Amino acid sequence: MTLTNAQRRTLTWAGIALVFVLLLWLLAPVLTPFLVGAVLAYALQPAVEHLARRGMPRLVAVILVEGLMLLALLALLLLVVPVFSKELPLLREQVPLFFDRLNNKVLPWLSQYSFGIPIDVGGIKTLALEYLNANFDGWGVAVLNSARIGGSILLTATGLAVLVPLVSFYLLMDWPTLVQRGTQLIPPRMRPHTQTVLIEVDMVLGQYLRGQALVMLILAIFYSVGLALFGFELALPLGVFTGLAIFIPYIGFGAGMLLALIAGLLQFMSWYGVLSVALVYGLGQIIESFYLTPRLVGERIGMHPLMVIFSLLAFGHLFGFVGVLVALPVSAVLVVAVRRVQEAYLQSAIYIN
Repeated sequence: MTLTNAQRRTLTWAGIALVFVLLLWLLAPVLTPFLVGAVLAYALQPAVEHLARRGMPRLVAVILVEGLMLLALLALLLLVVPVFSKELPLLREQVPLFFDRLNNKVLPWLSQYSFGIPIDVGGIKTLALEYLNANFDGWGVAVLNSARIGGSILLTATGLAVLVPLVSFYLLMDWPTLVQRGTQLIPPRMRPHTQTVLIEVDMVLGQYLRGQALVMLILAIFYSVGLALFGFELALPLGVFTGLAIFIPYIGFGAGMLLALIAGLLQFMSWYGVLSVALVYGLGQIIESFYLTPRLVGERIGMHPLMVIFSLLAFGHLFGFVGVLVALPVSAVLVVAVRRVQEAYLQSAIYIN
């Protein structure tokens, strides 16, 4: 059977996609720093191009933009670490008080309304304290063992910390050249159509990432200020963590709210902390869902939050952390492909006739 040109092209692209998936699966550990660097380069490239167009030497623009990005990541790390370093010791201190209050106030109150619940509060308290004390005592030993036995892990992390900025630096420096070389690899007859598709993919992905980054920034400020107004000691790290976690729809918001609830209960030991978190996070969710996301991200790009969650989970399950990095670019390509197929279908004889 003789294949038509269209069938040959389809098989060729299917083979290229299969090879790409196979290489991604086999070389995932090696590709991680390069893909992280590529994602950072893609996100920072508009800022570098903007400075270069204004007359700044490209080398200076790349160093400036990447340096600011590294400073922002360091500041973020310094903000988020206190959430865990302060809450975990507080958790061990406040657990006995929490269970005592549960035993002295909540259970008698429930029994007044015939909700007699046979709960061994003392046993649960003992188990919780044993677990926390065991973990706290074992963490020092675990760290020493990790340093002694898992030296390769530390070496790998150090390598990533060096490789990622290096990869993003060279990609940003050579971005115009790389784009030109990539364009030359496309057959001349296919360049106009391919460039149109790539521009649309870049628009979808870029609009999503930049819009989402702006939403994250606004919500980080909102949650930090809101929690601070209610007297939370960890308002800034909790607000920043929640704002950044919003990148993963629903799941990120839930994680941030859970941390805030724990912080509120540990600090205030009353319903005040719970009600404060409910008010701040409820208002933040309303603002995000009904104003920020529709205005700044836009439903027109076609990337529904459920699609984002599914892509991140599916690619992460198949390819690990590397899969998480390629999930959104692949999703953007699929969005554009579905649009093209839908347009072709609506203009076809099958639909019209």
